[in-house]
Amino acid sequence: MKRAWQRMLSGRRLDLLCPSPFDIEISDIAHGLSFLARWNGQTTGKFPLSVAYHSLLVEELFSLENDNAVWRLVALLHDSPEFVIGDMISPVKNKIGKTYEKLETNILSAIHIRFGLPTLIPDSIKIKIKEADKAAAWIEATQKAGFSQSEANKIFGIQKSEFIKEYKCDIRSPLETRKIFIKRHKKLLDKMK
Repeated sequence: MKRAWQRMLSGRRLDLLCPSPFDIEISDIAHGLSFLARWNGQTTGKFPLSVAYHSLLVEELFSLENDNAVWRLVALLHDSPEFVIGDMISPVKNKIGKTYEKLETNILSAIHIRFGLPTLIPDSIKIKIKEADKAAAWIEATQKAGFSQSEANKIFGIQKSEFIKEYKCDIRSPLETRKIFIKRHKKLLDKMK
C-alpha cells in the first residue's frame, strides 16, 4: 500500500486512512488550520481568513446559546479534520460524496477521542453547531468574501441576530490565530475537568 500518512510538525505521523488518537496534537491542528485559507483564499485583508479563525468564530457564536464546555469544544473542533485534508467548499464535498465524508468522519472521531469528547454527537447539538457555522459563513461572506447580504441570505440563511449583523471580523496573522486557538482549546479542556 502506498503512503497514506502525513508527517506533522510535532513529529507525529497521522495515518489519514486509519487515524490514531495517539497521533493527534492540538499544536498540529492549530497550526494547520491557522495557515489554511477559507473561501479558497478569495478574501480581502492583510491576512487570509483561516479555518482556525472560522472555528473560533463558530465556537463563539455557539456559546451564545450553550455554555457547556464539552459542546463548545466540539464546536471549536468541528472543521478540525481540515488540518490534514484541507478545506473544500460544500458543493464540491457533496459531489465527491461518501468517500470524502468517511475520511473526514474517521479523522474527526480520532480527534474527539484524543480530547475526551464523545464521537456520537446529539442531533440537537449538531443542529446548533450547523446554525453557528452558517452564521459564521454569512459574516465571512459579507465582510471578507465579497458577497452582498441578499446573496449571503440565499446561501447561508437570513441572519436575524443583531450580534451577527454587527460582528466585525478581526483577522490576525496565522501565528497569532494559532496561539488564540490553542488558548481557547486549553480553556475549554480545563472547564471540562
